[in-house]
Amino acid sequence: MKFGGTSVADAERLKRAVDRIVRAKDAGNDVVAVLSARGATTDELVAMAEEVSSTPDPREMDMLLSTGERISCALAAMAINDRGHRAISLTGSQAGIVTDTSHTKARILDVRADRIRAGLADGAIVLVAGFQGVSTAHDVTTLGRGGTDLTAVAVAAALGADVCEIYTDVTGVFSADPRIVPDARKLPVVAFEEMLEMASSGAKVLQMRSVEYARNHDVRIHCRTSFTDEPGTMVLGEQETMERPLITAVTHSTEEARVTLLGVPDEPGVAGRIFTSLAEANVNVDMIVQNEPVAEGASAEISFTVPRGDLRTAHATLAPYVGPVLAEVVDDPEMGKVSIVGAGMKTHPGVAAKVFETLGVQGINIEMISTSPIKISCVIRGDRVTEAVRALHTAFELGADDVRAEDPFGARA
Repeated sequence: MKFGGTSVADAERLKRAVDRIVRAKDAGNDVVAVLSARGATTDELVAMAEEVSSTPDPREMDMLLSTGERISCALAAMAINDRGHRAISLTGSQAGIVTDTSHTKARILDVRADRIRAGLADGAIVLVAGFQGVSTAHDVTTLGRGGTDLTAVAVAAALGADVCEIYTDVTGVFSADPRIVPDARKLPVVAFEEMLEMASSGAKVLQMRSVEYARNHDVRIHCRTSFTDEPGTMVLGEQETMERPLITAVTHSTEEARVTLLGVPDEPGVAGRIFTSLAEANVNVDMIVQNEPVAEGASAEISFTVPRGDLRTAHATLAPYVGPVLAEVVDDPEMGKVSIVGAGMKTHPGVAAKVFETLGVQGINIEMISTSPIKISCVIRGDRVTEAVRALHTAFELGADDVRAEDPFGARA
């Protein structure tokens, strides 16, 4: 059971989460709960660091940021013990979360869950601090934004858990962001591949790396709200889902920045060196478009998108290339992205045409395009994203009122 920051934001909410944990234990389950930092604690810790340092050391940032989840776990353990159950709280390192050495964005290499198993064998409820681990160099590391989801899925995989319940402040996964599209509908079931594409294109309900880990280790995820007992959305393997609709959801992001490299030499290996450097700096490159040179020997342009938070790191990484290799690096930090996702796209032609036509009718210019077998993403101006999401949601009839039951004889009810 994973509880996000809003689910443990204050004493009353933390007690409600504890009540849910205790009920699961009383129902005869072995329970591991993975907790996030409370409310805006992580943001407050980041602000503290920026008050004393303009460029905080990544190792020390991990030491600082890992404290928020430890506070949540210790407080929850106290509350559980007061309810007559025995609880033990563990840091990420104590829980056996082993990562690589990439500070602030570490990747999990192994989960050595012996101490968790021992606690469960003793009848205790085990509380694990999310978002953190210990590197192969024995340093504290953190897993990046949304890393508590990843911790929960990784622990569930290591223990062979029946299900990994992700408790958030929303009731499940929706066909679009309900704050933008009021008639967006909750999806009872989503396949891993669809959820991966949704997470990668802006849906924040589940962290993309956690979905990828769940797919690779066959961990069933139940994404649900911590405020009611209603069922949420099950994220499952494609073999467990029925035939999927044409389009499952419209997702969006307003946190995109576009970087354009001017004067790229038209010779083999240049792009490889540049993007290798960006990868080594942990800059997550999404879409890439290259404008070929108009004549042999002329230079080219390469544009790509990165999360806005990675823009400063991208510029610092590219700076040594300006002059010796590139003419200039320019950026536009006010880009957005809108995507449609659906496994049914694999077998239905004409989806891309409908996307482009819908955006064209709205007068929305598409600046970059990326596709996969089950996703089409368009980079557009950030201030047009809301309009684009609503138009596509309507065009593909994804609203709650557009879903109608079919009777056994094929007539629409």
